[in-house]
Amino acid sequence: MAASEETTDQSAEARGVTPPVRVEEATSPVPPEPPAPPPSGATGAADDARMPRWLPRAVILVLALVACFQLGSWAFHQLIGLLVNILIAFFLALAIEPAVARMAATGMRRGLATFVMFLAVFVVTAGFLALLGSLLAGQIVAMVEGFPGYIDAVIKAINSTFHTELSRLEIQESVLRSDWLRKYVQNSASGVLDVSATVLGGLFKLLTIGLFSFYFAADGPRLRRALCSVLPPAKQAEVLRAWEIAVAKTGGYLYSRGLMAFISGVATYIVLAVLGVPYAPALAVWVGLVSQFVPTIGTYLAGALPVLLAFTVDPWYALYVLGFVVIYQQFENYVLQPKLTSKTVDIHPAVAFGSVIAGTALLGAVGALIAIPAVATLQSFLGAYVKRYELTRDAESSTSRRRRRVRLPRLR
Repeated sequence: MAASEETTDQSAEARGVTPPVRVEEATSPVPPEPPAPPPSGATGAADDARMPRWLPRAVILVLALVACFQLGSWAFHQLIGLLVNILIAFFLALAIEPAVARMAATGMRRGLATFVMFLAVFVVTAGFLALLGSLLAGQIVAMVEGFPGYIDAVIKAINSTFHTELSRLEIQESVLRSDWLRKYVQNSASGVLDVSATVLGGLFKLLTIGLFSFYFAADGPRLRRALCSVLPPAKQAEVLRAWEIAVAKTGGYLYSRGLMAFISGVATYIVLAVLGVPYAPALAVWVGLVSQFVPTIGTYLAGALPVLLAFTVDPWYALYVLGFVVIYQQFENYVLQPKLTSKTVDIHPAVAFGSVIAGTALLGAVGALIAIPAVATLQSFLGAYVKRYELTRDAESSTSRRRRRVRLPRLR
């Protein structure tokens, strides 16, 4: 039938008549043309212009970290003085911990035992300052009384050398009427306030150190329990072990230093008393404490004052005192100190010297004082965890045998 329809359409076209339109062809929908795709360059630009979702959070996080760092740095610099005072108080509490623990074991309350120890430290310090003050006061009075004689001797030497006619009264009047003396007095009057502020600041610092050290020593067990309560059981044993090592090393360091200071002071007093040097007890206390508790330069600083005072009596006495200081220092370094510190603070002299330098660079004089017990504590704590092995036969023989001299062939 389809073939007949095609034949009819062809015959109609041949006659020039338009063939009728079928209903199916008229009503069939025409498919729409697909939209033209956008150019590839436009799609890439849109993706690049869109901000990643993580970028705002990252910027806020970086700004927050920078702000926290700046705030922490500012707070640390503001509190550095307080932190140093707390560190000093902690080592002082560790130093008196063995004595406090022994008195507490006899039945005495821990707070009372701590008070007794602080009272003993205060009495010793006050006695040392009183002896040193009497020494300085006596020397200042002697210098003031002999000052006119010194001036007359200097003027006489100048007149005889340069053939001048100077007099002490003229020099005194010219000095009293000079402008530089007036300016010096004015500057000294204005500097009194600075000195007073420094003294008050030092007293407040000593009070702060005393209070913190008293609380650390009196509430030592409670402080350890509070610290261990926030740690797991495995870490609690490590903290307690480190605490015991620190107490033993710090107390042993002060004990050995105190004993050597006593021996040094007694020996110095005997020598000065035999030579007849004035203020022998005060000088003995000065030499004993300064030579032992001022690291590195304490021996030379302690021996300088007795030598100077002995020189005022007789120049040969100064030479005798200097020889005693040198000989006793060698005896202390090679005989006395190894025996006393072998069971308390046994560290190499080079390590001790380096620790003192590092402590001085970090905290000044305070760092120099606490450097040796801190390094001794760290050395003991690390030595408990560093595994050591026995030397092999080759290593033992190579370290113990003497080195042979190797003869090099001569060049022709």
